[in-house]
Amino acid sequence: MEQFIVSARKYRPQNFSTVVGQSHITTTLKNAIRNQQLAHAFLFCGPRGVGKTTCARILAKTINCENPSADGEACNKCHSCISFNEGSSMNIHELDAASNNSVDDIRALVEQVRFAPQAGKYKVYIVDEVHMLSTSAFNAFLKTLEEPPHYAIFILATTEKHKILPTILSRCQIFDFKRITTADTVGHLEEICEKEHIQAEKAALQVIAQKSEGCMRDALSILDKIVSFTNGELSYGNTLEHLNILDAAYYFKLMDCMLGQDLSGAMLLYDDINRKGFEGDLVLNGFAEFLRNLLLCKDSRVAALMEVVESFRPQYEKTAQRISAGYLVSALNILSEAEIQYKSARNKKLHVELTLIRLCYLQQAVELAGGASRQNTTDVRPMNFRILSPIVQPAAKTAQPAKPHVAPAPETERIEPVARQMAAPAVPPAAPVTEPGGAVLLVDEKLMATKQKPGGGKLKSLQHLRQQVSSASQEQKTQTAIPLTTEGLQAAWQEFVAMLRNNKNPAVQSFELAVLQVENDQQFTIITPNNLQQKFIDGERLPLSEFLQQRFVNRYLNFQVIIEAREDLQIKIEVPLNSRERFQQLTEQFPLIKDLKDRLRLELDY
Repeated sequence: MEQFIVSARKYRPQNFSTVVGQSHITTTLKNAIRNQQLAHAFLFCGPRGVGKTTCARILAKTINCENPSADGEACNKCHSCISFNEGSSMNIHELDAASNNSVDDIRALVEQVRFAPQAGKYKVYIVDEVHMLSTSAFNAFLKTLEEPPHYAIFILATTEKHKILPTILSRCQIFDFKRITTADTVGHLEEICEKEHIQAEKAALQVIAQKSEGCMRDALSILDKIVSFTNGELSYGNTLEHLNILDAAYYFKLMDCMLGQDLSGAMLLYDDINRKGFEGDLVLNGFAEFLRNLLLCKDSRVAALMEVVESFRPQYEKTAQRISAGYLVSALNILSEAEIQYKSARNKKLHVELTLIRLCYLQQAVELAGGASRQNTTDVRPMNFRILSPIVQPAAKTAQPAKPHVAPAPETERIEPVARQMAAPAVPPAAPVTEPGGAVLLVDEKLMATKQKPGGGKLKSLQHLRQQVSSASQEQKTQTAIPLTTEGLQAAWQEFVAMLRNNKNPAVQSFELAVLQVENDQQFTIITPNNLQQKFIDGERLPLSEFLQQRFVNRYLNFQVIIEAREDLQIKIEVPLNSRERFQQLTEQFPLIKDLKDRLRLELDY
């Protein structure tokens, strides 16, 4: 029985021309080989499965090839190439830095660099996953990496370039590998299917390429798995089933239910999806991606960013024409919030159903919002206000002026005013009000009645508030403020201290030790000796302010608490004197003792 080899190893590229999707890397390396301008250290960085280690091996084989081609490719026929393909070459050394990341491993590698190659021109050292090396290992590798022998070439490969020390990066030529595009992946998969005689639909290969996310190794692994599952036949249906991907046809049906506000159809469709084993977060994420593709379809400039199966592209464009961009943006916001809150929801199915309910009635909300913004303003008519103009008359005149003779109006002119009076609500005539200057103003009695009746609404409430404020201000004016003096303040202070003592407040002692100082009629200062007493007094600031303001009938009265180190407020503590201080005190009382000490030239041991 022939041993099975996975496609990722069986179809690994053997020269630069077979590397997929990295032409900017392979072209540079081939030109460097052809012009003999090879650097002594390379760093290949990029995502997983895009060909970093493969290109490192091809480079190592090509530079030792005995008969390279004109375009810089290895011949695969010489002794060096054959030994490399068979894995028996002595000029190529690979080190897995993930499991050999200590200083001793790097020192052993450096020791090998001293020996020149027995055959071939170069000895190539490939260090994979170099970001896993410890800091000490990096430091031990610095000098050799900067000035290696002329026959030594180092190729470092990593997926996380930001974890490598800058001193290492500055000593290498850096090549950034990019993700392989969907089109390149599909083309490579088609070649493999043709060589392996596998019947595969292009739609199925496109789904595999999208699922691999630019990683060729993952795409080949998925291909092998589905081939084993389907016995050599890849169809769109069995690929979706094996990869647990929801068919885009469900999203089109769900979109039709949303546009038609068919809530029952949407709920039944989701129940069918749920019975097939698809989780709610997968449905929300897939539907959001579906709406994103519809939004891209509305602009031909960004339509190329769509990553969908080619057979569905016309259907996407047709559906996008039926939906407004505002609806798509609003629906994406709803789905984004639902997906974020999905993990914290206790009833997952109900959470998704509520999201579908909101999406079903979103179209109606968008139409209402759009209709309100497009409302025609030409039909708006201004309100009719009754204009009351003042009539100036002499106050002494009481005789009415003679009315001028008016000719009778025609019948049609007399009917229209009567009809307007019957249609209009009855409005009482304006009542004349005489001003002090003698002018007479016409005042609307209906408005005056609204102001004067008990339930007059906002006008009555405003008038009531004004009366309360005016009465309060009058009461305050009647009470005269008591002048702030030191004697009066001390008396009020003792009253407040007595209140604190009755309530057994711990701040009593701080209030008793405080010193008061009047600044002016509205302010005084409280002097305390330390922070502790200040905090006790500040704790009673509000009740003290209310008490003093009522006591002196002055609501502008305020105070400040300051700390002042005063000797009369300090607590005196007797400290015992030391030997020197006792001698000085003794000499002050008896000066002859100091005189005796000086004559005898005595030295005292304090």
